[in-house]
Amino acid sequence: MKESICLVVSSPLTINAFLLEPIKALSKHYHVHIVVNESADSISKKLENVDVLSVPIERKISPIRDLLALFKLVVIFRKYRFKAVQSVTPKAGLLAMLASFLSGISTRVHIFTGQVWATRSGTSRWIFKQMDRLISMLATDILVDSASQRQFLLDECVVDSSKSQVLAEGSISGVDTKRFKPDEQARLRIREELDIQDADTVFLFIGRLNRDKGVLDLATSFSQVTDPGAQLLIVGPDETGIRSEMEKLLKNCLERVHFTGFSARPEDYMAAADVLCLPSYREGFGSVVIEAAAVGIPAIGSRIYGVEDAIMDGQTGLLFEAGSSDELRSCMTRVISDHSLLMRLGENAKKRVFEQFTSEYLASAWLDYYQARV
Repeated sequence: MKESICLVVSSPLTINAFLLEPIKALSKHYHVHIVVNESADSISKKLENVDVLSVPIERKISPIRDLLALFKLVVIFRKYRFKAVQSVTPKAGLLAMLASFLSGISTRVHIFTGQVWATRSGTSRWIFKQMDRLISMLATDILVDSASQRQFLLDECVVDSSKSQVLAEGSISGVDTKRFKPDEQARLRIREELDIQDADTVFLFIGRLNRDKGVLDLATSFSQVTDPGAQLLIVGPDETGIRSEMEKLLKNCLERVHFTGFSARPEDYMAAADVLCLPSYREGFGSVVIEAAAVGIPAIGSRIYGVEDAIMDGQTGLLFEAGSSDELRSCMTRVISDHSLLMRLGENAKKRVFEQFTSEYLASAWLDYYQARV
């Protein structure tokens, strides 16, 4: 009879976007349960032989609702007596680790994928940092999705070196190389729709539009790129109304800027682009970097923990100091003027993905990790 394990997340997006392949691998050897803040219908139909349990775990702090979710988790954990409970994301981690500790679950695993407090200061930084410390204390095992992030957490005295590690070379799920791959038809279609010429150099940003993603730095930098063949493609939801600020910064070159909003097919826009830009102030690993690399395009990213694991500076992309729009602009003009560099970075990035970051490779690492503990 298979042992039972449980994964706890607050949003089904975490499962559907990142954890499908690891869960598929685990479900062949374990009876996997998923606890999520929605019904079973929200989880991809690609998962078979997995039980989904609904618990109202909200991202925002809500004392009464959080206590109710904690109580429900304790009831579930005591009923099923899982051999292991694993959590992802801060709120799910705090509730799951506390509930599994109170329920006597012997293996309690949390995975850190970035810290919301890394760019904050004052009271809010202290509160969220203490939450992560509590998660780490309650967990028996800690996974971190990049080596530089683990070092940051060690330096901040959040995790202990003896019970924290990075799976494989980083990332929690790797890249689905059947989905993220060069696609000439998508490249031609997207460029035609946006009136972008084949010879143009397209810089791509994919993600939520907010300040922590460095989108204002990106706008400032691109506004100073004078090459008429340079195009900026921005794909992602405007969560904070920051697009208007970006457009003000880009007013001298708006005819070369394309806002598309959210897309369920980011791989098509990657295929249409030449360089990914990730000017973030905080990231866990920077999964979008290796997804773009699988498509064959390199990345320009900020030199912060997580991103510096996803980009090998000068080999698979270029790094610049976070917040420096001048350095970002310099990187952009460099790849525009040196096509051979652009091609070499893209080829190296793609090769590295297939060697270290395929979803199959990471799923195997997850399975090895569990089989050593459960």
